[in-house]
Amino acid sequence: MKTIAKILGGFVGLIVILLLIICERDRPVEELIPLYANKDSKFMPIMGMKVHYRDEGVATDTLPLILLHGMSSSLNTWDSVVIDLKQHRRVISLDLPGFGLTGPSPEMAYNFPYYAKFIDSFTTRLKIKRFILAGNSMGGAISWNYALHNPSRLAKMILIDAAGYPKKGESGSLGFKLASTPVINNLLLYATPKALVRKSLETVYYDPARVTDEQVERFHDVAIREGNRGAALLIFKGSFQGDSKRFLNSNVSRIKEIKTPTLILWGDKDNLIGVNNVDNFLKDIKGSKAEVYNNVGHVPMEEVPGKVAASILAFVQ
Repeated sequence: MKTIAKILGGFVGLIVILLLIICERDRPVEELIPLYANKDSKFMPIMGMKVHYRDEGVATDTLPLILLHGMSSSLNTWDSVVIDLKQHRRVISLDLPGFGLTGPSPEMAYNFPYYAKFIDSFTTRLKIKRFILAGNSMGGAISWNYALHNPSRLAKMILIDAAGYPKKGESGSLGFKLASTPVINNLLLYATPKALVRKSLETVYYDPARVTDEQVERFHDVAIREGNRGAALLIFKGSFQGDSKRFLNSNVSRIKEIKTPTLILWGDKDNLIGVNNVDNFLKDIKGSKAEVYNNVGHVPMEEVPGKVAASILAFVQ
């Protein structure tokens, strides 16, 4: 028994030492704003947060494009697409509550009704009556749920590798798998190794060589922004009024009710949300259109931004 106790004690001690080595403090947003906000960045005080957003392009456009990023991402995911879009349209990108420079929601209720309320408040504050919503991954799921919540304000919708339907054997991201694993996911509150960030990003792209040191640094920094790790953990632990899978799949039976004109864009090599979901959306959203990009992964707007911008402009013009 003494031998076993010593072994267990040594094992626990080793874990404690390892945690002390890799643990990182949360970074205050004041440290990150000089690094990741730019001349177009604005901060809107709303719903107890200071929401980071960029409002660019044609100011007279009465039907702006609003771009929603995916899980653990930020408005930067749209940077390359915005370069083309803003030549023709008013384009608004933002860090959703729980992510990026915006940080956690005081309500700590990261579910579809909360995000719908947020979009209503955000657009009303900007005096926008109707708009076009584009969303990638989780942002796509938020978009189509908003189409169910308040269709009168939504002129058109673009879903890019959007979450929603039950998964069918996709390999997924290492980071997401760890974040969904009980007990282990608690460690992510204190340790977010850059090696894990890089490995997770490499599964997002079709070509992992696209991942740069600069990207890894940015994703890592905004991940450890004060409160963001806690928000992500709540999401993966199921703060979406059920478990995280139920959150992403909730309302899926109601997709057939959507009447908003919809464009579906997808990478054919998406390992996180398979291209088979294109047929599901086409079948359920009557009159919707789709384009599939060859040799592209989960974030076409980063991998083939020129093609995505052209697809969006052809659909909205």
